[in-house]
Amino acid sequence: DIEQKTSPLCTSVSNISVQMVTRPEKLPVRKPPRKPHRKPIGKVKSKKKAKKTPFWNIQNKIILFTAFLVILAVITWTFLWLHISQAESKDAFYFVGLFRIANIEFLPEYRQKESREFLSVAQNVQQVVRKYSRNYRIPVAQEVKKGGLLVHFWLVFVVPHAKVFCEECVAAVLKDSIQTSIVNRTSVGSLQGLAIDMDSVVLNGASFSFKLCYKGCAQDLYADHPFQHFPLEISATSGHLKCHFKLIASVGYLIRLSVVSLQIEADNCITDSLTIYDSLMPIKSTILYRICEPTRSLMSFVSTNNLMLVTFKSPRVRRLSGIRGYFEVIPEEKCGSTILAKENIGFEGKFSSPYYPSYYPPKCKCTWKFQTPLPTLGIALKFHNYTITKKNVKGCDHGWWEINEHMYCGSYIDHQTIFRIASSVVHIQLQCSSRLSDKPLLVEYGSYNISRPCPTNHFRCSTGLCVPQAQRCDGSNDCFDESDELYCGMLKPACNISASKSQAPLVCDGFRDCEDGRDEQNCIQRIPCNNQTFKCGNDVCFRKQNAKCDGTVDCPDGSDEKGCSCSRTSSSVVHRIIGGSDTLEGGWPWQVSLHFVGSAYCGASVISREWLLSAAHCFQGSRLSDPRPWTAHLGMYIQGNAKFVSPVRRIVVHEYYNSQTFDYDIALLQLSTAWPETMKQLIQPICIPPVGQKVHSGEKCWITGWGRRNEADSKGSTTLQQAEVELIDQTVCVSTYGIVTARMLCAGVMSGKRDACKGDSGGPLSCQRKSDGKWILTGIVSWGRGCGRANFPGVYTRVSNFVPWIHRYVPSLL
Repeated sequence: DIEQKTSPLCTSVSNISVQMVTRPEKLPVRKPPRKPHRKPIGKVKSKKKAKKTPFWNIQNKIILFTAFLVILAVITWTFLWLHISQAESKDAFYFVGLFRIANIEFLPEYRQKESREFLSVAQNVQQVVRKYSRNYRIPVAQEVKKGGLLVHFWLVFVVPHAKVFCEECVAAVLKDSIQTSIVNRTSVGSLQGLAIDMDSVVLNGASFSFKLCYKGCAQDLYADHPFQHFPLEISATSGHLKCHFKLIASVGYLIRLSVVSLQIEADNCITDSLTIYDSLMPIKSTILYRICEPTRSLMSFVSTNNLMLVTFKSPRVRRLSGIRGYFEVIPEEKCGSTILAKENIGFEGKFSSPYYPSYYPPKCKCTWKFQTPLPTLGIALKFHNYTITKKNVKGCDHGWWEINEHMYCGSYIDHQTIFRIASSVVHIQLQCSSRLSDKPLLVEYGSYNISRPCPTNHFRCSTGLCVPQAQRCDGSNDCFDESDELYCGMLKPACNISASKSQAPLVCDGFRDCEDGRDEQNCIQRIPCNNQTFKCGNDVCFRKQNAKCDGTVDCPDGSDEKGCSCSRTSSSVVHRIIGGSDTLEGGWPWQVSLHFVGSAYCGASVISREWLLSAAHCFQGSRLSDPRPWTAHLGMYIQGNAKFVSPVRRIVVHEYYNSQTFDYDIALLQLSTAWPETMKQLIQPICIPPVGQKVHSGEKCWITGWGRRNEADSKGSTTLQQAEVELIDQTVCVSTYGIVTARMLCAGVMSGKRDACKGDSGGPLSCQRKSDGKWILTGIVSWGRGCGRANFPGVYTRVSNFVPWIHRYVPSLL
């Protein structure tokens, strides 16, 4: 590592900038009058002795007074210059960048900050770049990269307040100053005699806060021994933390940083964050990854060269904050191989992203070549928590794949998918994302019969998996994306033949598909009750565990539907909305407005007298997860006119909630005061769906809330709004967003215009059951791309997947 004595991370403004200040002219100084010189007229023979002149005569007083004025002027102008400098420093623009000098090789002496070699190169670089702009100085930090010397630098511009300054302009000036040759078609240009690699030139605007450092919290760490762990730990219990670690490995090696635990506030990196750079300077375009929330699971990241900068900030430490981890030196890995598959059908091996199980670095490229022994066999790829879809004009956020000259985009999901290539020769190339490090990938491979992708009596899921036909429409999510459970209501059992010969399974769903009702036979048995059955009042055990309060009388005595207090009615709704139409007062008695520090923030649904259901993302971070600033407003039509208001006593966010994918986006809130029974005409709970509730695409449901009426609004509505939407097929939802899990569902209209928006989060997606008129809380407003955009419906938390979790905290609903 090479840098000047003053580290660029700790350099003050005065050390790195030149203030362009007009130097004032000197004030005129009064000189004492000179006596006129007179020639003597004749010789004076008198030898009379001359008298001594006193020190405090007029002439000396004038001299002293003049000197005092000069000193006063110097002091005045000094203070004035400091004032101007301080004022102009507020108009300073900071830039950070790097480029590679191709004709200078790295020397070990460059790591010694006071060496002659370092000072020579640093002075050379400063003089070269200063020639085309005189408004900055350049402290440099340099390090080796293959085939030359990588130079890091700060630029500090001080310009008048009225001037316009842009990052693109400075970068253009720097690149335009590099003279390139069209003849040799090389990427190396000349900058005042230095051979500069054009592809390596990077310049970004930077914050001056990066240059501030705190005592003991800025370190240069060197590692020379491969695979040896070098600790990286820091913590604090009060005050603030702002730390910079420069990690430097031996030439030809890479750095792997492993974060064991991270204690910060989860606020989307507004204040707290851990940022990892693929350079020695905080250059935005070299960010490998940024962590914005606490973690206790091991995460590791790999650089693309032998340099890494780690910045950790936690400006408001209220409890223990810090990082615990280590870094190590690793060799570069080649990604890809040639594989000869076996004749046996099935998965036989695995391949992975570079440096697995670490996050793989950006700009990597991997190539795999497969060959099957027979032309009738193709290659099947089983992706773990990942899927690929055809590439479109939008590009790929998580790398792109080229498989036998066809382009695909990758995306992360929460289940396995299988991709089959009907060819005996397969060429696969993975081009990693060019922006950030990404999650590790693990892929199994094997042969399959091209003419029969799934074995006999198996169903092929939309994820590519094969499940036994008997597992289709059994209520379990065998395909992970529920494609095995789609259209099950349309599967009519063969009513004229025995069940054993039926072409489709007999479904005990409470509806008579056969006129004689044989599709519902054998669903009720007088057998000992267990955890897979529901016990009726007459000791009959029903096979369906979710028979209670599902709107269908399963028990002969109807005991499964007794004691169900959730709402059966709602006032008639006739208005459709485009971003918001007024409801009728009392029309949605389970709708709740959650206020944070007195302002409407999210929605929720009443599910009992003291419990509400909402979205987990409404309570992300230490401030929002604290129940004390929250109040729940029930029985409200106009904001501010609630019939009942209660402080929130407890917030229970699902333990598996993922703030990046919005998976498990559900939370329970317990009221400090239960709403009174006397208000049940204005406040009513909505029914919780049965476990594994089947929903059908095209079914009409309603969304409600006080959120924004359209995407461009700056504030929400004062009157409760409603919109009719329809449930979207899950496969369409997955193909639209890619990251839709089995715990999510889509609703809206594909043409757009009817959708939830900001401020509606946590509110209900209410569907009325035809069998008994009860309203079911089918979904919770979670996320989506924009509001009311065409082909981008809203994504909702699928409540039926969380019924056991809800019952764990609210057993009274059983």
